[in-house]
Amino acid sequence: MTAPIWARGAAAMAATPATFTLSFENRSGSGNAFAYVAGTAPDGKLVLLKADGSPYNPASPPAEHTPLPEDCAIPLGPVGGAPKQVQVPKMAGARIYLVTDDKLEFFLNPGPALVHPSFLNSGDPNFEKNWSFAEFTFNDAQLFANISYVDFVGMPLGLDLTTESSGRQTVPGLPSGSLDQICEELKAQGAKEGSNWGELVQTGQNGANLRAMSAHYRADRFDGYLDGYIDEVWKKYSGQPLTVDSQNPGLGKFTGQVGGDGRLTFDNGESFDKPKTADVWSCDSGPFAIKSGDSDARKSIIPRLAAALNRTTLLDNANQPTGEDPAAFYGKPVTNHYARIVHEKLPDNRGYAFPYDDVSPGPDFSGAVQAGDPVVLTVAVNAVRTMLNG
Repeated sequence: MTAPIWARGAAAMAATPATFTLSFENRSGSGNAFAYVAGTAPDGKLVLLKADGSPYNPASPPAEHTPLPEDCAIPLGPVGGAPKQVQVPKMAGARIYLVTDDKLEFFLNPGPALVHPSFLNSGDPNFEKNWSFAEFTFNDAQLFANISYVDFVGMPLGLDLTTESSGRQTVPGLPSGSLDQICEELKAQGAKEGSNWGELVQTGQNGANLRAMSAHYRADRFDGYLDGYIDEVWKKYSGQPLTVDSQNPGLGKFTGQVGGDGRLTFDNGESFDKPKTADVWSCDSGPFAIKSGDSDARKSIIPRLAAALNRTTLLDNANQPTGEDPAAFYGKPVTNHYARIVHEKLPDNRGYAFPYDDVSPGPDFSGAVQAGDPVVLTVAVNAVRTMLNG
């Protein structure tokens, strides 16, 4: 699940209501649309919601990949009908799955642990289905929910949050018909530069586009892709300092430079090897892996380095992320074209296209809504194609 860098240490303040209303707006063009809600309850137990909204804690099964005993599909009803609503209790690390035309199949491993639908395993019973998800955590401090394209683009979703008194927040997400456009642009980018962007497109047995994956999941096909850019960055900052603002008043700013050992070392002692393309795509491997015991300073530097490399702005801006210009994001010929194309299709430029897409000099790019006084979170389920049979 995408965890926003500013919210990972949020303290509970016991301010939120016991539940919030989760509402679904079916714009999918399909009369058969279903939702599933799953997360971790405050007592640490796996919890799903049943069709009537009641919580369900499955028992640990005797064997791996045991079918979920209860049908937890929440029918959304017909397009244009009254929104389906359920009450959601406190839960963390939660996902809202949406699927059209068919139900999803869920399984349990001992624990119990929920086996989520897979977009990487073509043998998964859900692989060929039209599904997507949003994420949320609802605790004593706030409801935080977001649209994520960190893994893939599939069925487009939107979010709308109404609150008791703190205002309304809306993230429209990708419009209907965006998937095919994104897939075609990825293929065109690959053809243009003789690279493998087109391999991020997954198609079904009928030839239709199922989803477009993040480059992280085909990192082996991009080996060395960013090497030239990263080499330029390392060369520049071997001759001049780089400043990274933690954006935390308690930590301040850090200044670093590449030394004779080839490592980018900051004045607080934190040091980073030169990353590889796969490290940039994932944001959590090589020098960007966050380990147990890492300092808060390191945890604040990593997102800002990773974001600037994904957006290919690190070479041009030695004060990260201060003064970052969104118009310059992904402006280099070699960049994270998956993130570029996704953001170009977002009407408000908001939606996670890589894990640290919430790093910002001010504007929000993350596609998140959050409030301590949530009332109704509405998930809009848009059509994959503007003409379903077109």
